[in-house]
Amino acid sequence: MRKLLVIKTTTPNSLSKWHKIRNPFRIAFNFILIFVSKYLPSLGLKRFLLRLTGMKIEKNVSIATGVMFDFFWPELIELKENCLIGLNSTVLSHEFLISEYRTGKTIIGKNVLIGANSTVLAGVEIKENAVIGAMSLVNSVVPANSFFVGVPARQKQIKTL
Repeated sequence: MRKLLVIKTTTPNSLSKWHKIRNPFRIAFNFILIFVSKYLPSLGLKRFLLRLTGMKIEKNVSIATGVMFDFFWPELIELKENCLIGLNSTVLSHEFLISEYRTGKTIIGKNVLIGANSTVLAGVEIKENAVIGAMSLVNSVVPANSFFVGVPARQKQIKTL
Protein backbone atom coordinates (compact mmCIF):
# COMPACT_ATOMS: atom_id res chain seq x y z
CA MET A 1 0.00 0.00 0.00
CA ARG A 2 1.36 3.41 -0.97
CA LYS A 3 1.47 6.17 1.64
CA LEU A 4 0.10 9.32 0.00
CA LEU A 5 -1.15 12.68 1.17
CA VAL A 6 -4.27 13.53 -0.89
CA ILE A 7 -5.08 17.20 -1.50
CA LYS A 8 -8.44 17.99 -3.12
CA THR A 9 -8.54 20.91 -5.55
CA THR A 10 -11.33 23.22 -6.67
CA THR A 11 -10.00 23.63 -10.21
CA PRO A 12 -11.26 21.41 -13.02
CA ASN A 13 -7.75 19.98 -13.40
CA SER A 14 -5.24 19.92 -10.55
CA LEU A 15 -2.23 20.35 -12.86
CA SER A 16 -3.63 23.52 -14.44
CA LYS A 17 -2.79 25.57 -11.33
CA TRP A 18 0.55 23.93 -10.46
CA HIS A 19 2.18 27.37 -10.12
CA LYS A 20 -0.11 28.12 -7.15
CA ILE A 21 0.91 24.87 -5.43
CA ARG A 22 4.70 25.10 -5.86
CA ASN A 23 6.98 28.08 -6.47
CA PRO A 24 7.72 28.23 -10.23
CA PHE A 25 11.29 29.39 -9.60
CA ARG A 26 11.94 26.40 -7.32
CA ILE A 27 10.44 24.05 -9.91
CA ALA A 28 12.67 25.57 -12.61
CA PHE A 29 15.75 25.24 -10.36
CA ASN A 30 14.92 21.60 -9.58
CA PHE A 31 14.18 20.82 -13.23
CA ILE A 32 17.51 22.23 -14.44
CA LEU A 33 19.55 20.32 -11.85
CA ILE A 34 17.67 17.06 -12.44
CA PHE A 35 17.82 17.41 -16.23
CA VAL A 36 21.56 18.14 -16.21
CA SER A 37 22.19 15.23 -13.83
CA LYS A 38 20.46 12.83 -16.25
CA TYR A 39 23.42 13.06 -18.63
CA LEU A 40 26.40 13.54 -16.32
CA PRO A 41 28.88 10.66 -16.34
CA SER A 42 30.27 11.63 -12.92
CA LEU A 43 28.30 9.88 -10.16
CA GLY A 44 29.73 12.20 -7.51
CA LEU A 45 28.72 15.36 -9.35
CA LYS A 46 25.31 13.86 -10.12
CA ARG A 47 24.70 13.11 -6.42
CA PHE A 48 25.87 16.61 -5.47
CA LEU A 49 23.45 18.32 -7.88
CA LEU A 50 20.54 16.11 -6.85
CA ARG A 51 21.17 16.83 -3.17
CA LEU A 52 20.79 20.57 -3.99
CA THR A 53 17.15 19.84 -4.91
CA GLY A 54 16.52 18.47 -1.42
CA MET A 55 16.79 14.78 -2.29
CA LYS A 56 18.28 12.67 0.49
CA ILE A 57 21.07 10.61 -1.03
CA GLU A 58 23.36 8.43 1.05
CA LYS A 59 26.86 7.20 0.15
CA ASN A 60 27.72 4.91 -2.76
CA VAL A 61 24.42 5.54 -4.58
CA SER A 62 24.73 4.87 -8.32
CA ILE A 63 22.36 6.56 -10.75
CA ALA A 64 22.61 5.56 -14.41
CA THR A 65 22.23 7.83 -17.41
CA GLY A 66 18.74 9.07 -18.20
CA VAL A 67 17.21 8.58 -14.76
CA MET A 68 14.40 11.11 -14.19
CA PHE A 69 13.48 12.21 -10.69
CA ASP A 70 10.37 14.12 -9.65
CA PHE A 71 11.20 17.83 -9.89
CA PHE A 72 8.03 19.04 -8.11
CA TRP A 73 8.79 17.38 -4.76
CA PRO A 74 12.35 15.95 -4.91
CA GLU A 75 12.73 16.48 -1.16
CA LEU A 76 10.34 13.53 -0.69
CA ILE A 77 12.80 11.12 -2.37
CA GLU A 78 15.32 9.14 -0.31
CA LEU A 79 18.04 6.97 -1.82
CA LYS A 80 19.67 4.78 0.80
CA GLU A 81 23.26 3.55 0.84
CA ASN A 82 24.59 1.52 -2.09
CA CYS A 83 21.38 1.47 -4.16
CA LEU A 84 21.60 1.42 -7.95
CA ILE A 85 19.00 2.93 -10.27
CA GLY A 86 19.15 1.65 -13.85
CA LEU A 87 19.16 3.43 -17.20
CA ASN A 88 16.14 5.63 -18.05
CA SER A 89 14.21 4.84 -14.88
CA THR A 90 11.76 7.30 -13.28
CA VAL A 91 11.28 7.96 -9.56
CA LEU A 92 8.21 10.01 -8.61
CA SER A 93 6.97 11.64 -5.41
CA HIS A 94 3.72 13.17 -6.67
CA GLU A 95 0.85 12.65 -9.07
CA PHE A 96 -1.62 15.21 -10.42
CA LEU A 97 -5.15 13.94 -11.04
CA ILE A 98 -8.31 15.68 -12.23
CA SER A 99 -9.72 16.85 -8.89
CA GLU A 100 -6.78 16.24 -6.56
CA TYR A 101 -3.06 15.81 -6.34
CA ARG A 102 -1.12 13.38 -4.19
CA THR A 103 2.35 13.46 -2.68
CA GLY A 104 4.26 10.78 -0.87
CA LYS A 105 7.70 9.94 0.40
CA THR A 106 9.46 7.56 -2.00
CA ILE A 107 12.22 5.52 -0.38
CA ILE A 108 14.71 3.32 -2.23
CA GLY A 109 16.34 1.15 0.43
CA LYS A 110 19.89 0.07 1.09
CA ASN A 111 21.43 -2.26 -1.54
CA VAL A 112 18.38 -2.03 -3.83
CA LEU A 113 18.77 -2.60 -7.57
CA ILE A 114 16.22 -1.01 -9.90
CA GLY A 115 16.45 -2.35 -13.46
CA ALA A 116 16.51 -0.17 -16.57
CA ASN A 117 13.37 1.65 -17.75
CA SER A 118 11.47 1.06 -14.50
CA THR A 119 9.06 3.49 -12.84
CA VAL A 120 8.66 3.92 -9.09
CA LEU A 121 5.46 5.74 -8.14
CA ALA A 122 4.99 8.24 -5.32
CA GLY A 123 4.60 6.92 -1.79
CA VAL A 124 6.40 3.63 -2.44
CA GLU A 125 9.11 2.11 -0.27
CA ILE A 126 11.46 -0.47 -1.73
CA LYS A 127 13.06 -2.14 1.26
CA GLU A 128 16.70 -3.26 1.59
CA ASN A 129 18.29 -5.80 -0.74
CA ALA A 130 15.29 -5.88 -3.11
CA VAL A 131 15.70 -6.23 -6.87
CA ILE A 132 13.30 -4.65 -9.36
CA GLY A 133 13.44 -6.19 -12.84
CA ALA A 134 13.84 -4.03 -15.94
CA MET A 135 10.75 -2.24 -17.30
CA SER A 136 8.76 -2.71 -14.09
CA LEU A 137 6.14 -0.41 -12.57
CA VAL A 138 6.47 -0.32 -8.78
CA ASN A 139 3.15 0.77 -7.28
CA SER A 140 3.28 -0.86 -3.84
CA VAL A 141 5.70 -1.52 -1.00
CA VAL A 142 8.44 -4.00 -1.93
CA PRO A 143 9.60 -6.22 0.97
CA ALA A 144 13.26 -6.67 1.87
CA ASN A 145 15.25 -9.38 0.06
CA SER A 146 12.65 -9.84 -2.69
CA PHE A 147 12.56 -9.82 -6.50
CA PHE A 148 9.76 -7.89 -8.23
CA VAL A 149 9.10 -7.65 -11.96
CA GLY A 150 6.35 -6.62 -14.38
CA VAL A 151 3.59 -4.06 -14.85
CA PRO A 152 2.49 -3.76 -12.16
CA ALA A 153 5.50 -5.26 -10.42
CA ARG A 154 4.77 -8.54 -8.64
CA GLN A 155 7.01 -10.76 -6.56
CA LYS A 156 8.73 -13.62 -8.37
CA GLN A 157 10.84 -16.43 -7.01
CA ILE A 158 14.43 -16.48 -8.20
CA LYS A 159 15.34 -19.85 -9.64
CA THR A 160 18.89 -21.00 -9.08
CA LEU A 161 20.80 -23.42 -11.25
